[in-house]
Amino acid sequence: MTIQDLPVVADCVPAAWLPDHHAGAFRSFFERSGVCVAWLDRVQRIENANDEFVRRLGRHGRDVRGRELREFLHTDDAARVSRRLGELSADPGGRVSERVSSAPYRGGSVRGELTGVAVADRTGTTEGVIVLVELDDAEPDSPFSAARRQPLSELDARILEGVGAGVSTMQLAATLYLSRGGVEYHVKSLLRRFKVKNRPALISKAYSTGVFRMGLWPPRVSAEHVR
Repeated sequence: MTIQDLPVVADCVPAAWLPDHHAGAFRSFFERSGVCVAWLDRVQRIENANDEFVRRLGRHGRDVRGRELREFLHTDDAARVSRRLGELSADPGGRVSERVSSAPYRGGSVRGELTGVAVADRTGTTEGVIVLVELDDAEPDSPFSAARRQPLSELDARILEGVGAGVSTMQLAATLYLSRGGVEYHVKSLLRRFKVKNRPALISKAYSTGVFRMGLWPPRVSAEHVR
């Protein structure tokens, strides 16, 4: 019996992603609500994924299958997670766990606990890895949620970009035709909005929540976060 021939064990998670002799062992994982599940081949390409996994990445199945898992992880996590999952090739039946964030997509990013479980074939050789990601509970007042509900003003976006680029208060004031006090007022407002205490934390939060576009210098706020 092939992987594709196995029956469905839950509404959206086929046991077909597992060899038949492992389907029962992983049944409880598949039946857990809110868990994202994917089956990776030996080189960490996504061969299949449940609807929750695809949906929380904000994509379509055709955009996910056949691509490496690391493409969908935040740049701070991709190499580390790829290395840990690679260790499973020599450890049939082994598992690893890592905290991860997804790569920002359309301004969004999700975080959670990733568990990789090596699945061995009948000869004892690792034939793939089941990946389960249990997402953190949504924070209704998180900076990301707030940013989506209340986009930044054009002025706040420019100030946030300036802070991210290390521009001084005086330079920002001169560039934006504000007083020094006016710039400080907007910076303090941003600190409260993002629930952080200082400028470095503000920059980090802007990147981690997808407000800043990845891979650009100087930093740029995503258009969808500006009203």
